[in-house]
Amino acid sequence: MAHIDPTQITLEASWKKALYDEFSQDYFAHIKQALLDAKARGEHVFPPGKWIFNAFDRTPLSEVKVVILGQDPYHRAGQAMGLSFSVPEGVTIPPSLRNIYKELARSIEGFNTPKHGDLSAWADQGALLLNASLTVLEGRAGSHSKIGWQRFTDRVIETISREREGIIFLLWGNFAKQKAALIDQDKHHILTAVHPSPLNGNAFIGCDHFRATNHLLEQAGKVPIDWQI
Repeated sequence: MAHIDPTQITLEASWKKALYDEFSQDYFAHIKQALLDAKARGEHVFPPGKWIFNAFDRTPLSEVKVVILGQDPYHRAGQAMGLSFSVPEGVTIPPSLRNIYKELARSIEGFNTPKHGDLSAWADQGALLLNASLTVLEGRAGSHSKIGWQRFTDRVIETISREREGIIFLLWGNFAKQKAALIDQDKHHILTAVHPSPLNGNAFIGCDHFRATNHLLEQAGKVPIDWQI
């Protein structure tokens, strides 16, 4: 399998520099081949190509203040946009995001529940909305979890841990909590909770992560996230 020329990868400059060596690895060539094979079979891959690296393009490495880790892109047409938990305006708000909004309404004074699920405004303020897998096949949750993306996003987490300080990692659910092993807990903050999925009932409500995040940012002299969108 031919290696990828890293210079041909289109990615926000600071991330491309930090992750440059990953693009010439065998596993990344495997990712590309898996995407090409899916296309050749006539399968739909989400999100669209222009949005696969949307989280990185919206939130350069130097601007990351918070990491919200998801597992997999949404796998229905029109939902995935390359930002964890986020959907484009006009798309029905997914159940997990509805629970996230409930926690925000409970804990953030003056928060008004949005009528859409586009979280780009968070990303633009330094919240890296990172999924562990960056693509998925239509209607098949987890279908690209083993093609190499998780190795890549593990490197992303390790890069943030190594090169930045005082980042707040929000790890929701058992899958996300496993990523704590990649993070230097002497340099960063890790907040854990159950996944916001309704399958967990209302257990996510009351975690206080959004208020705690802004408190930690203010303590560090950073601008807090305006969670209202």
